[in-house]
This record gives sequence, C-alpha cells and structure tokens, in this order.
Amino acid sequence: MNRYYLDVHALQTVPPSNLNRDDTGAPKSAVYGGVPRARVSSQAWKKATRDYFKAKSLLDPSELGVRTKKVVEVLADHIRDTDPSLEEADALKLATEVIAATGLKTEVPKRKSSAKKAAAEDGAGEEGTEDTAPQSKYLVFLSTRQFAGLARLAVEGAADIKAFLKHKDNKARAKQIADARHSVDIALFGRMVADDADFNVDAAVQVAHAISVHRVENESDYFTAVDDHNKDSEPGAGMIGTVDFNSATLYRYAGLGVHQLAANLGEGLREDESRTTPVRRAVEAFVQGFTESLPTGKINTFGHHTLPDAVIVKLRTTRPISFVAAFEEPVRSDQGGHVSDASARLAEYVPDIERAYGDDDSTLTWVLRVGPNTQKLAGLGTESVNITELVTSVGQAVAELLEKPA
Repeated sequence: MNRYYLDVHALQTVPPSNLNRDDTGAPKSAVYGGVPRARVSSQAWKKATRDYFKAKSLLDPSELGVRTKKVVEVLADHIRDTDPSLEEADALKLATEVIAATGLKTEVPKRKSSAKKAAAEDGAGEEGTEDTAPQSKYLVFLSTRQFAGLARLAVEGAADIKAFLKHKDNKARAKQIADARHSVDIALFGRMVADDADFNVDAAVQVAHAISVHRVENESDYFTAVDDHNKDSEPGAGMIGTVDFNSATLYRYAGLGVHQLAANLGEGLREDESRTTPVRRAVEAFVQGFTESLPTGKINTFGHHTLPDAVIVKLRTTRPISFVAAFEEPVRSDQGGHVSDASARLAEYVPDIERAYGDDDSTLTWVLRVGPNTQKLAGLGTESVNITELVTSVGQAVAELLEKPA
C-alpha cells in the first residue's frame, strides 16, 4: 500500500483557563525556545477527541471501543444481551473464562466496591467482602464488535465453558476475536497490552503536546465562597482558596498515517461498503473531532469554550511534518495579541520548509481560518474552506488516493 500522511495544524486561543493540570493543580507547562510555554498534553486532547466522537455522534457506537479495567463486567453485559435467559452470575462466570482464554490477565480487586461498602454500612452485607468480578490490572481497549464476538463465543460454549475453551480451536477463536475488527478509535490511537504484545495495535495517529506560541507565566486566582445560611452576625467567607490558570494562543498538531489506519481497520468492514469507505469515515471523524474538541479541565470555573482561529490540513506522501519550529523563537506582539503574528510566522515558514525538502508539489492543502488576523494564511491552501467543506474534501481526497494502485 502507498504511504499517505495527513497533518492537522491548528492555532487556537484560549482565555484564562486550566485545561490540563499537573500534580500540583497548576496548568501544565514546558520550556521551548528558552522560555516557559503553556502546554496541554497529547493524552488530554486525544481523550477529548474520543469523547467528541460520541458526543457529536461522528461515528456509529458499533465503530467505537471501550477502554476499561472492567472487561469481565462489560463482556458479561454483552453475554446477557446475546442470551437474556442467562443469570448475571452465570454471565460473569462465562465472561471470566472467555477473557482468560484471550490471554488477558485479570484478578479479583481487593477493595470493596461502593455498593458493597453501602451494603456493609446498612448491615446488608459482610464488611470486607471482595468484588466478585475480576478486573484487568490495566486499562484494556476493546471494540464493541470484539465484545459482541466474544459474547457469542461464550454463549456457544455456555453448557460447559471450561471444556469448550480447552479445545485448541475455540481458544484460538477467542484470541482471534479480541484482535480483529478493531474499532475506529483503537485503529486511530492504538492499543498497548503490557502482558501480551500480540494484542498491541500501532497507533495511526501521533498527537503533539499543544504549546503556546509565546511566553506564558501561570497566574493564581484567590477566591472566596459565602455560606448562604450564615447570619448577619457571622461575617466572613465559608471557604477560601486559590486556583491556578493561564491564557494562551496554542499551536496544536497531529499526524495521521492513512496507510496505518487502513491496515488497522483491516477486514473489519461491512459487506455493503467499498474498501475505502471505513477509512474515509474514520479520517473525516478524526479531522472534525480533533479540530473541534476541547479538554474540559476546570471548564465550569473558566468556561473556555473556543474553537481554532486557523486550521491547516496537509495530505502528503513523504512523512509527517510539524510546523512547531516556526515558534521556536516565541512570538512577541507589540499590539498585545498573538494570532496575527503567529499566522504570519506560519505563512512564511510553511512554504520555506516545503520548498527546502521538495514536498510542495506532491502535497494537497486546505485552510480553514477565521477573522482578519489569519488573513496571511489564505495563500497557503489550494482551498479555503469551512469545517463541513474541510471534512468532506479531505475524506474524498483520502478515498481517491486509496483507490490508486500501489
């Protein structure tokens, strides 16, 4: 298969906010170009993108996965959906055996569940009772289709699941089901299983930590809260505290290997679709999801609901290219704002690096931009688009490239 890379670049201004906290509660930061920058981790934006898939129904639920330690409980629910006549305890036993047959390691957690704690406090259960459903030692990412396939296998062998799974072919089927028909989010962001490398899925997407294009210093907000039930004779605050925040114009970047995405989706296609349709649908969902999503750290406190001022999408055949080096020297604006100068930096840097490395002629470019401060970016793209046109055009271009013979 030919190699194709889709690069998504965005400039996004966020007001006072704390999108992604470190272990002290302060906004994450990094030093780049010798000065401190605001930072939002790649994990935070990948989680936001996956959540956006669901929130905006960009993909059918059957095309998404579940990342959880409670794989046995989730599979038991699928088993009961497949065969409603099964009792919950029986479904849990079946799920435990089938998960073990896949090679995934589980253990019964030592802590009490919140429900059992409540039962113990009410005298309805014995204090110290363990959860009955085993859990994996780490988060496991499985697709809805994989859970459904394992559930059908469990129901097939329900009469004597241990004997059923002792058969070499049935055990192999369990492993094969858990490693086929990957969901779109698994195909995009990958899967790592520490105890069994055979279950690993190489991520098709690489997401950079978003950093500010300019120097940023964190600030602190001192706040007080009043006790509404206080009397006039009880002055003062009912609570005081501080919350750290910053504001920034962020450069965001993600690179998607279209060929890797196609390989990860593999044969998990619907019979009524062409070979390229699932890949196109995944690409379109990613472009929209990554562009429009937003980490929600402290969002009720700061209400930082913004969208990118500019998005540049490149579809190329060479290798992924981040444009973060345009901001190695931090933007310093005499006017106070940073979007205009950041746009000018990109408008100058992008053509230079693509001419230097011979990638200009073989690259398709789209530009989405908002307002006069991004005017200098208009000349970068063969097309200037809104979000709907961007998503559709990129998806169509990817499908056309995939149709070309290798």
